[in-house]
Amino acid sequence: MVVGIGDVRAAATRSVKGKIMEEMRRESSRSGDLSGDQRWGCSDEEEKTIGGSRSRRWQPATRKNREKNKVSFLLLLLCFLHCVASGAVRQRDALNKFYFNNGAGRSSSSSSSSSSSWASSLLSVSGLKSKVYDNSRLKEGDKVVRLPGQSEGVNFDQYAGYVTVDRANGRALFYYFVEAAENSGSKPIVLWLNGGPGCSSLGYGAMEELGPFRVMSDGNTLYRNPNAWNEVVNVLFLESPAGVGFSYSNATSDYARSGDRRTATDVLVFLVNWFERFPEYKGRDFFITGESYAGHYIPQLAHAILDHKDRLINLKGIAEMDSKGTFDYFWTHALIADETIRVIHKFCNFSSDAPWMAPECNRAIDEGNLAVEELDVYNIYAPLCFSSGVTSTPKSPSIEIFDPCTSNYVEAYLNNLEVQKALHANITKLNYTWSGCSQVIPSWSDQPPTMLPIIHELLSNGIRVLKYSGDFDGVVPVTSTRYSLKKLKLKVKAPWRAWMLNSEVGGYTVVYDHNLTFTTVRGAVHEVPSYQSARALEMIKSFLQGLHLPAI
Repeated sequence: MVVGIGDVRAAATRSVKGKIMEEMRRESSRSGDLSGDQRWGCSDEEEKTIGGSRSRRWQPATRKNREKNKVSFLLLLLCFLHCVASGAVRQRDALNKFYFNNGAGRSSSSSSSSSSSWASSLLSVSGLKSKVYDNSRLKEGDKVVRLPGQSEGVNFDQYAGYVTVDRANGRALFYYFVEAAENSGSKPIVLWLNGGPGCSSLGYGAMEELGPFRVMSDGNTLYRNPNAWNEVVNVLFLESPAGVGFSYSNATSDYARSGDRRTATDVLVFLVNWFERFPEYKGRDFFITGESYAGHYIPQLAHAILDHKDRLINLKGIAEMDSKGTFDYFWTHALIADETIRVIHKFCNFSSDAPWMAPECNRAIDEGNLAVEELDVYNIYAPLCFSSGVTSTPKSPSIEIFDPCTSNYVEAYLNNLEVQKALHANITKLNYTWSGCSQVIPSWSDQPPTMLPIIHELLSNGIRVLKYSGDFDGVVPVTSTRYSLKKLKLKVKAPWRAWMLNSEVGGYTVVYDHNLTFTTVRGAVHEVPSYQSARALEMIKSFLQGLHLPAI
């Protein structure tokens, strides 16, 4: 899906959420193509950002910087970024720090030719063969015997540890791998990447969304997720780039060089070495999934893999999301006024080369921001989290009713030294605590202006693509996804229809030419597996098997 929205121009008295939503409007609306959910921000309940800032408020970008920072993004994958209102680090925080403060080498245009040129320079990983290190006998040492607080009766193997991606600099990425509960030897592999940029796939993806365990409110005890994706597939979670979670570099200057290109090449080197460590998985069907800014990571990594087919990474598909019609979504869900949306439609220029926004547009955007500032727009119907820690005794957990304070519990759990020991994590004794999003990556060095040429290349190479949206998500809403799909100009192969699970509508789906499927998940939000785990599992299972979702 594509996301879009962004411009920060208000006075310091405006709420953080209002500022963020303006920035989202200006930036994403200019994208014109698939623009990732990267444009969206976080609310004033959240604190830390990429680079370690703990301020609850950001300084708005100057008009000069805003003009410099025009850029278009594609959010390619299962992009359902977490949006609970607690004091823990959030993917949204990293995203907003990235947009507001870093500049990140943004292009002033979103031309497909510049993206194509950028992608071409990404394809060849220089000296890849020299970066394949000796991984013999390392698998056994990575096996996780038992996680603290884990219940009995676990019927799958789990592994965790580090894979070196740059021996000279001592750069290593941390992974957590859970084998399928049944027939792991014949099941595909799914790589899960979280976004940010700079947020943890272990903390979010594994512990809050699709992993086999979730953390109870005491921050010590785990409970099983009956709809974990390893019920149907082997799942590999990766903290990337270095500086995220437990991943690190001995050359701290590496953190300032973080960017799309470095992330894609490091993950490719990681995968080549990981398959050396787990040779039984070479040639297995391989899928890339993720959320948030991983909408940049995934297509670029897929692109790089296609250029290195000799490395036996059998890429079969990716899963994705998009967005641009956020204010249309707000209006159709009775969140903003008729007059507000009328002015937005009349005065807001959403073209990628728009030099400025009309004053009438900015005023309407302000009104829209104010109308939703008390909501969690990542789940417009969700309760908020009003606590900042864990409970002395665990509350009764529920898979069906997601606890908005879950990130607090996960942060406490992963900073437990016994947990780190069990995961073979933090072996270098990092001088900072584990957090959901990086505290040490100060900036982001590069990203292409558009992902469209890469998406077209993937489709032309037979790579299957799944785009999906939670219909309660106001950040990457269904309306925006539909707008972005039109940009691909694909013919409908199987028309729009409901899909079913347990005699209820699970959502809606449509299939396009060239193996692209768009699916909505009913009752789901930005983090689809967190709130609708059974429907998310059914969706990914059908996609992996190349099947249509169940019909009425």
